[in-house]
Amino acid sequence: MAGGFRVKLAAPMVLAIVLAGCGGVNQSASDLPLENYTAEQIFQRAEHELGRNRPEDAAEFFAEVERLYPYSEWAKRALIMNAFSYHQAQKYPESRASAQRFLDIYPADDDAAYAQYLLALSYYDQIDEIGRDQGLTFQALQALRQVIERYPDSEYARSAVLKFDLAFDHLAAKEMEIGRYYLKREHYAAAINRFRAVVEDFQTTSHTPEALHRLVEAYLSLGLNEEAQTAGAILGYNFQSTPWYDDSYKLLTGRGLEPKALGDNWLNQVYRQMVQGKWL
Repeated sequence: MAGGFRVKLAAPMVLAIVLAGCGGVNQSASDLPLENYTAEQIFQRAEHELGRNRPEDAAEFFAEVERLYPYSEWAKRALIMNAFSYHQAQKYPESRASAQRFLDIYPADDDAAYAQYLLALSYYDQIDEIGRDQGLTFQALQALRQVIERYPDSEYARSAVLKFDLAFDHLAAKEMEIGRYYLKREHYAAAINRFRAVVEDFQTTSHTPEALHRLVEAYLSLGLNEEAQTAGAILGYNFQSTPWYDDSYKLLTGRGLEPKALGDNWLNQVYRQMVQGKWL
């Protein structure tokens, strides 16, 4: 279960007792309104639906606990489980709404960290494709940062850090995808802007070596040799063991050039900062 959250599912035998009703009533549960059952009984029914892999039905029962027994301890438990169940059903806006409501009503509760984590997951679990709207990625980053900063000692903080790094890498991957598109079509200025964003804004991601190599390619194509040489120098200083440096080195030396910081351009400034230990 996500984030290490533990839910004890009611056994079928327990459910049978619950559905038998109180006081020896023989009617089936489906014939009785939920108002006839206690908060605990409805909660157990919701847990049973989770055990049957019917999370959307479970979410509805958890919502009924909150509706029928507001401000009770069962209602509080049901609200966080409602958020969890909707997330399991991939009903992300509904999960997010329930998680936010929990945070609004119970901000100091022990489960507040998990509610914030669920809220973040409601964005994060939708960003698996690079081609999708990157607004979701930004929202996931913001929500994950809230988990890390507000609940640094919680069991969810470590997972949030890992997911934050992956989401950050995802944004860099999108910049690279667009940059390659422009480079292939010889729109060099547009491509450079994308690769520059990776070098300046996403330098801790795995895409920085390729971004520097693509800058070498683009600048050489424009005849801007000093910028190309400086990009190659940065690549050699930090990522000399990568295939991207080998490719850049061949491109530069093939034109009688060498990786070397030259000129007064943005890459040279990056190089100076890096050598002084202020970059990367």
